[in-house]
Amino acid sequence: MTARILIIEDEALVAMELRFVLEDLGHDVVATVADARSAREVVQETDVDLALVDIHLSDGPTGVALGRELGQDLGVSVLFMTANPGMVRGGVAGTIGVLSKPTDEAAVQKAVDYALRRRQGQPVLYAPPELQLFG
Repeated sequence: MTARILIIEDEALVAMELRFVLEDLGHDVVATVADARSAREVVQETDVDLALVDIHLSDGPTGVALGRELGQDLGVSVLFMTANPGMVRGGVAGTIGVLSKPTDEAAVQKAVDYALRRRQGQPVLYAPPELQLFG
C-alpha cells in the first residue's frame, strides 16, 4: 500500500534518514519540512495521506498544534515522532499516536503500516508495541 507522506522534522539528518526508509518501503515522500508554516503550505498544495510530525520544530514547539490541525481540520492521518513523548501523553485530538525517537526502521515501518491501515478502514487487531496510541 503506497502512501503520500509528509515528514515534518527540523533535524535534517533525521528527516533524510526517515525519507530513505519510507521510500525504500515504496512510499512517496511528498516533502520534508522543518516548520509549521511550510507544512501547511504543502498540505494545501498536495494530497497527503500521512504526516510524521516532530513536536519541536524550527519555529518552536509547534508540532502539537500542527498535528491537531492536520488531523482534525485537514483530513491527514498524523503520527508524532519525538524524543519527548511525555509532551503528548494525554493524547492529541485528531491524531493517532506517538513513536519515541530514537527509533529504528522496523518500528517506523510497523507504525506507518498501522496508521495507513486505520486510514483505509482496514481491520487492525493491535498497534505495534513501539507506538503509543491516543484515546
